This record gives sequence, structure tokens and C-alpha cells, in this order.
Amino acid sequence: MSGGGTQVTDGVAGVASDLFIIGGGINGCGIARDATGRGLTVTLAEQGDLAQGTSSASTKLFHGGLRYLEYFEFRLVREALEERETLLVAMPHISWPMRFVLPLSPDMRFESDTPTSRLLRWVMPWAKGRRPDWLIRLGLFMYDTMGGRKILPATRTLDLTKDPAGKPLKQSFAKAFEYSDCWVEDSRLVVLNARDAEKRGARIMTRTRVVSAERQGDLWHITTEGPQGPQHHKAKALVNAGGPWVEDVIRNVARINSSEGVRLVRGSHIVTKKLFDHDRCYFFQGTDGRIIFAIPYEQDFTLIGTTDKDHQSAPKDAKCTDEERDYLLAFASQYFAKPVTKDDVVWTYSGVRPLYNDGAKSATAATRDYVLSLDQNGAPLLNVFGGKITTYRRLAESALAKLTPFFPQAKPAWTARVALPGGDFPHDGVAALTAKLKAEYPFLTAYWAGRLIRAYGTEAMGIFGKATTPEALGQDFGATLTEAEVRWLMSHEFAAGAADVVWRRSKLGLRMTADQIERLDRFMADTASRAVSPAAE
Repeated sequence: MSGGGTQVTDGVAGVASDLFIIGGGINGCGIARDATGRGLTVTLAEQGDLAQGTSSASTKLFHGGLRYLEYFEFRLVREALEERETLLVAMPHISWPMRFVLPLSPDMRFESDTPTSRLLRWVMPWAKGRRPDWLIRLGLFMYDTMGGRKILPATRTLDLTKDPAGKPLKQSFAKAFEYSDCWVEDSRLVVLNARDAEKRGARIMTRTRVVSAERQGDLWHITTEGPQGPQHHKAKALVNAGGPWVEDVIRNVARINSSEGVRLVRGSHIVTKKLFDHDRCYFFQGTDGRIIFAIPYEQDFTLIGTTDKDHQSAPKDAKCTDEERDYLLAFASQYFAKPVTKDDVVWTYSGVRPLYNDGAKSATAATRDYVLSLDQNGAPLLNVFGGKITTYRRLAESALAKLTPFFPQAKPAWTARVALPGGDFPHDGVAALTAKLKAEYPFLTAYWAGRLIRAYGTEAMGIFGKATTPEALGQDFGATLTEAEVRWLMSHEFAAGAADVVWRRSKLGLRMTADQIERLDRFMADTASRAVSPAAE
């Protein structure tokens, strides 16, 4: 793959990029896409695979953050709500509306220390920790109106004794509010931003670690270590979008003394066997003041999360502990009529959120808002702290607003509602596009065709070429994954190993055996070595 940016041939830097971005998560790739579309030259380096860290370990929602209203984070919520429909239009294949059911119970009490709960204790001491229905409905009214909602339906009240959403729940839950938010395939979102950035001229380097970055005159001199060995680059500005590693980049890569830092908060999730038959999600309130979601996942599973725990070890070591698993199981079992047990769990995952260290008492209270810190002690350095996947595009615009004074040639903001690769079709056009794909390739099952459209959108039409049978697609790795698709992912989407394909470009790892995944890994390694060394043929 090739793109614009620093020209490197023999390990010696040539032309300087305008921006060098460290980090291939959603913030780094979003900034790269925005910047290249404004005419800037961009180089991005990611130490692992795209979205390998936090950006593939989210709850996979484009949402305003209903609970952030309790913290009076109105700007953050409004910005996120505005973004939901902007993003739906730009990526209708990987994002779609969902309805969330919030069961109510007069018996529930909540131990929380939010600005709202403190106000309630003062105004309504007799409530003793209860969130009144009217307060929740007020929050949902604000949720419906703050973001200029046009596509998504409004909040409504449900009678759980009659509505199918009440069937899986305990009989004590008779009433619920139902509101709108959106699903997003988080790691695919990152890859599509990187692909679009590359198409517009960016150079995207995966599995490439930044060893050092230092100011020399009015340029940054950056050394990387990757598949091609050590390389040297120059850039007029450096963007540190290292996510959980952002503080490490400041101190150990750029070697800058700074009082700013991150609070690493671990969010763990469990995936269980399918717990209910409808297509709506649940928003559960816990007695500890926290909330979790229970979401239909990959057609045959349920996703439950997330936790909020301060994370003390290396970001790469994040995993769902037995304690966190049991917490989520117990939390969900307060609501579901049939208790959810560890025997129901088929997979767990955990990510580390790099929240700006604002001195909050608890991980739950720490701000989810992003902070962009510009260091102008020489060539500019922009450090990116925090952020939500929902507001990644707005974060990128804000980052460019801080950087464009150094680049007067930069064009204005442009990304709102501009389609990502494969997203150039109407936001309600998935069914029609799926039917079109099935007509072109009649051998596809309904599940297979639907999976391809939800992953690749309009680009799904070109993956299989002129194939007329499944056998024409090459090796079958299981779970509808074929050699033709794998080769396309390797040549178009930076995939280099089985984990990239079955846990980030897709979630087919939930359906494949360990032997199938191992065989895929061997195939990809062999294919890559042949591409590097044609003599191996």
C-alpha cells in the first residue's frame, strides 16, 4: 500500500509531511482522514493493527451518553447527540438505529455521587437514593431535543406486561421508557477512516512503532521501527493520538516534561448466548449508581457491558477479570427472569479508556470529554486525551482547528455526512443492497449476504469478482469466510493475521474453531511471505 506523506526509500527521510500521527485508533485515523481531505500531507504510524487497542473494545454504540446528563456534561451530550445522525448517513452499512428499553422500578435505590444525586438529596431527602420516573423522563426529553433529532424515533413509554420486551424480564418490572441510540461496528469504523485517508493521500503504516520523536529547528524528526526496519521521517507537526499510551509518548518518545496525564479506566464486557429474541437493547440501572447495556450481538449472542475500574498495569494487559465478569452477571440477573451465569458466557473482552486525569474521585466520575493540548515549544505537538467513539469526527475537526493556523493552505472542514468507503447508499437501504448482492451471487445464504453488506456496503459487490459458485472463492475457512474475502482484506484493509480478520475486521471468531483460526493464520502468513518474496513461488 502506498500513499502521500513522508517519502522513505533507503531509511533516510525525504520530504517532510505536514502531520505525523502516532496511533491508529479512531482518533488518529479520524484526524488523518480529516487532514488529508484538507490537502495536508499525513503519515500515520500504529504499533500494532488498526483499532487493536481501545477502539475495538468499546460497547459499540453511537450514543449521546444518557448518564452523562447526571454529571451536567451538557456540551458533551449535545455534541454526541448531534453526531449520531451525521454518522448514520455517512456509514449506513456499519451503523444503524437501535431502540433501548429502560425498565423502571420503584424499589430500586442507587448509591451515586453525581451532581444530580446530590441535588436530589437536598431537594427530595425522602427519595433516599431513588431516581424518580419523572427525572428519567426529563432526561430523555432533553435527550430527544438537544441534538436536532430527525431520523431517529422519539422516546415512548412501554407496558412491559404486554410488550415483548417485558417477557425476558422479572415480573416486578411493569413499565419502561424506550428511546433511540445507534449501533456501530467500532473497529471497522477505524479501518474505513484509515482507508479513506490513504485513498486521499495519507501514508498508513501498521505494525510500526515510533521509537523517538525530537524537535530539530522547525521540524519534528521521527524514527520508526517496522516491517521494513528502522526509518526516519520529518514532519511540521506531531499528533499524539496514542490512546492509553498517550502519556508514554509524551514522556518516553518525545521526552517532554509535562504535568498532564491520563487516567486509565478499564471497561470490560461479556458476550453470552442469546438471552432474548427481539432486536431491542436494554439499559439497566444498578444499585451502585452505574448502568450497563444488554445488546443483541452478531445475531446469535448478547453483549453485556461495561465496567469502570481504574487500570494500573500496562494497557495491553487489559482483560476481563473473574470479578468483573461476575459483577456483570449479577447486575444483569437483577433484571432478567432467568439468572445469567458464567456457563452462558462465550467470550469476554476488555479495553482501557485513556481519560484525561481531572482528579475525579472515581473512575465512573472521571470526565468522558476529550481534551486537546497544544504544545508550541518549537514545532507544534498536539496531545489527544480521552474522547468517545461517537464524537471522533468532531474531535478531529477540533484537532484541525488547533493545527490549521500552522498550515494556512489547509481547506475548511468537510467530513460531515461524507460517506466512508462502502457507505455511498441511503441510510435505510441495507435491505435493497443485500437483495442486490444475493441476485448477483445467488449461492450466498441470507446470513452470508447480510454479513457482507453490513461489513462492506457497496464494496461487497467487488470482493468475489465473477465467481458463480462457493468453490470459486478458494479455501473455505468456516463461518462463511473464504479465501477471496481474506485476500481482499489483506490487500485493501491492512489485515496481516487471523486476529485482524476474525476479531477486528469481523467477529467471526465467535463462530470459528481454534483449528480454523490457526489454519487461517498460516494461510495469511504464507500469502504475505510470498508477496514479499516472489521467488518463493
